[in-house]
Amino acid sequence: MGKTEPSGAARALTRESERARQLLAAGEWRLSSADAQAVTAVRTRLLAPLPTRRAAAVRIRATDRDRRLQRIFRTAVHHLDAGAVSPPAAALLAAVARALMPWHGAPNPPRAAAAPQYGIAPEPTERAAPPTEAGEALLPDLAALFTALAATSAPGAVPLTPPVEPWQARYQGRFRRYTRPAPGVWAAETGGCPECGGKDGPWTVTCDWRQATLGCACGAVSREHGLAFSEIWLVLPET
Repeated sequence: MGKTEPSGAARALTRESERARQLLAAGEWRLSSADAQAVTAVRTRLLAPLPTRRAAAVRIRATDRDRRLQRIFRTAVHHLDAGAVSPPAAALLAAVARALMPWHGAPNPPRAAAAPQYGIAPEPTERAAPPTEAGEALLPDLAALFTALAATSAPGAVPLTPPVEPWQARYQGRFRRYTRPAPGVWAAETGGCPECGGKDGPWTVTCDWRQATLGCACGAVSREHGLAFSEIWLVLPET
């Protein structure tokens, strides 16, 4: 069987991880308190052992493996959307989430129909289980990176945040704003242009890793769109 080529999201994660390592090696990044909380939480998920079972079925074992990947994804998105981490931490968490996005709903789909569905929904014939081995192949390097990052937040260390290049992308389509009014309950609405009322774009999306702006074709620019960071970043095409 031939080797599977990494996805665009996996390649982007490799690039972002290398940038983080370079910053660490140069002493240019030491975690803030919020960064340290996020890194520790994701590292805990990365290093979580699989449950030990006697005579476990292969199907159950595969589910356990996918569940670990799903928990890493959800933890990265949780800290990304909290909006407290520094720009380099946001860039890294976003890359982790993009690479693990196939596990957004697998093996445990969200409990409500309005729960976020990032990206373009596949056709029914394409809804195969995500490639577990491909996701697991990312874990060793990520675990080493997040361990190295965590080591910069030793007691007494002064946070140091390097600049991160902003990015801009074009997007045609709708942005959905998701909220959780109660545990296990999702609500969703489509964001639109505050000037012309347009909801389908095309949008010019600009982000400095602290704030994202949406530019409408009518010329209006909105920063008060209320969208979570992941609701913008994770629907854009892979780069």
